[in-house]
Amino acid sequence: MQNPSFSIMDARFWWACACLAASMTLVGSYVALSKPLLAVFPVFLLAWLRFGIGAVAMSGWVRKPMNEPLLSRHTKGLLFLESLLGNFLFSVFMLYGMKLTTAVSAGIIMALIPAVVALLSAVFLRERISRQTLLGIALAVLGIALYALSKNELLTQSNQDSESRSFEYWLGNGLIFCAVVCEAAYAVIGKRLTGTIGPKRIASLINLWGFALSTPLGIWLALSFDFGAVPVKVWALLAFYALAASVWTVWLWMTGLKHVPASQAGVFTVMLPLSTALTGVWVLGESLEGLQIVAFALALCGVVLSTMQQRSAPPSSTSSQTP
Repeated sequence: MQNPSFSIMDARFWWACACLAASMTLVGSYVALSKPLLAVFPVFLLAWLRFGIGAVAMSGWVRKPMNEPLLSRHTKGLLFLESLLGNFLFSVFMLYGMKLTTAVSAGIIMALIPAVVALLSAVFLRERISRQTLLGIALAVLGIALYALSKNELLTQSNQDSESRSFEYWLGNGLIFCAVVCEAAYAVIGKRLTGTIGPKRIASLINLWGFALSTPLGIWLALSFDFGAVPVKVWALLAFYALAASVWTVWLWMTGLKHVPASQAGVFTVMLPLSTALTGVWVLGESLEGLQIVAFALALCGVVLSTMQQRSAPPSSTSSQTP
């Protein structure tokens, strides 16, 4: 007869994996759909509006539950770092890095996210990474790197040789790598936070920090912005963007982290570029070639390989809280 405790743990694990995959898939979709918003709103004004809408939507999540301990100074510091790195600096590094480098280079560098998450998890969380998880990470990185190399920008590689030698190009690559480190730190710090705080409260608190960090520049830009010229459909897209970025994706990610090691959860970040690309194909009318399909298959195999070891893993203790 199957061990009942293992069945519960197994169910929680797969529910957590589904939350992690859904979170990164949603991130990828709103990244692709944010292009019309960036054509209307300045970057920091868009960030300020996003956090403001999120704060209103999550106003009921801020209050401390009865069964949750008071926030220590250490936990408050982690919440600030989670927002600073995962919300604020990630967006700044990514947006400005993309202006200086090529999409091909950025895609290859972003493929390093699962590996960087695994490295930071081993160093700061003392997580032991199995060979199967390492192989899954390698497949995921290979798949996304192959996808980046298969994109049409390679046809203009000869025209970019001179650019690749410039200071701006390498600065852009450096900014993209900083964004990778920020995203990896977001996963690792989130694992620490889920041990003491519920996913809903984490999402609301780090959103408030993001709102505070973006408020000075947001207000300055808002004073000279013509809000009346913004079409209704753009406001609707902004509402979706804000709720997806500040509420749904964070709650899903923190819920998944409660029952999955950070190094293993990092593999699910490959869903971000996959979802971005597929959204471009289905919504924006972009094309998808055969080599790109192979690249996606490799990345998804990495996710499956990393998670399938759960079936043969021995039972271990899990959080007493439910997702």
